[in-house]
Amino acid sequence: MDNYEVVLDFFKNQEEPVNAGKVADGTGVERKEVDKIMKKMKTEEVIVSPKRCYWSFNK
Repeated sequence: MDNYEVVLDFFKNQEEPVNAGKVADGTGVERKEVDKIMKKMKTEEVIVSPKRCYWSFNK
Protein backbone atom coordinates (compact mmCIF):
# COMPACT_ATOMS: atom_id res chain seq x y z
CA MET A 1 0.00 0.00 0.00
CA ASP A 2 1.46 3.35 -0.98
CA ASN A 3 1.32 6.50 1.15
CA TYR A 4 -1.63 7.92 -0.81
CA GLU A 5 -3.75 4.89 0.08
CA VAL A 6 -2.61 5.00 3.72
CA VAL A 7 -3.68 8.64 4.03
CA LEU A 8 -6.94 7.95 2.17
CA ASP A 9 -7.79 5.09 4.55
CA PHE A 10 -7.01 7.35 7.51
CA PHE A 11 -9.46 9.99 6.25
CA LYS A 12 -12.16 7.38 5.60
CA ASN A 13 -11.93 6.16 9.21
CA GLN A 14 -12.15 9.59 10.88
CA GLU A 15 -15.41 10.68 12.49
CA GLU A 16 -14.39 14.36 12.69
CA PRO A 17 -12.27 16.63 10.46
CA VAL A 18 -8.51 16.45 11.08
CA ASN A 19 -5.51 18.64 10.30
CA ALA A 20 -2.34 17.57 8.50
CA GLY A 21 -0.42 17.09 11.75
CA LYS A 22 -2.93 14.58 13.03
CA VAL A 23 -2.83 12.74 9.68
CA ALA A 24 0.97 12.51 9.90
CA ASP A 25 0.82 11.27 13.51
CA GLY A 26 -1.95 8.77 12.77
CA THR A 27 -0.39 7.29 9.65
CA GLY A 28 3.32 7.49 10.36
CA VAL A 29 3.80 9.21 7.00
CA GLU A 30 6.22 12.15 7.03
CA ARG A 31 4.52 15.56 7.31
CA LYS A 32 5.97 16.86 4.02
CA GLU A 33 4.63 13.80 2.23
CA VAL A 34 1.21 14.21 3.90
CA ASP A 35 1.09 17.82 2.68
CA LYS A 36 1.78 16.71 -0.91
CA ILE A 37 -0.81 13.95 -0.75
CA MET A 38 -3.43 16.24 0.78
CA LYS A 39 -2.78 18.86 -1.92
CA LYS A 40 -3.47 16.21 -4.56
CA MET A 41 -6.60 15.04 -2.70
CA LYS A 42 -7.90 18.63 -2.50
CA THR A 43 -7.45 19.04 -6.26
CA GLU A 44 -9.26 15.75 -6.89
CA GLU A 45 -11.96 16.78 -4.36
CA VAL A 46 -11.39 13.59 -2.34
CA ILE A 47 -11.24 15.69 0.84
CA VAL A 48 -13.14 18.85 1.76
CA SER A 49 -12.65 21.51 4.41
CA PRO A 50 -15.62 22.11 6.71
CA LYS A 51 -13.54 24.59 8.74
CA ARG A 52 -10.20 26.27 8.26
CA CYS A 53 -7.16 23.93 8.29
CA TYR A 54 -9.30 20.84 8.98
CA TRP A 55 -10.21 18.28 6.35
CA SER A 56 -12.54 15.35 6.02
CA PHE A 57 -13.28 12.65 3.46
CA ASN A 58 -15.72 13.81 0.79
CA LYS A 59 -18.33 11.04 0.92
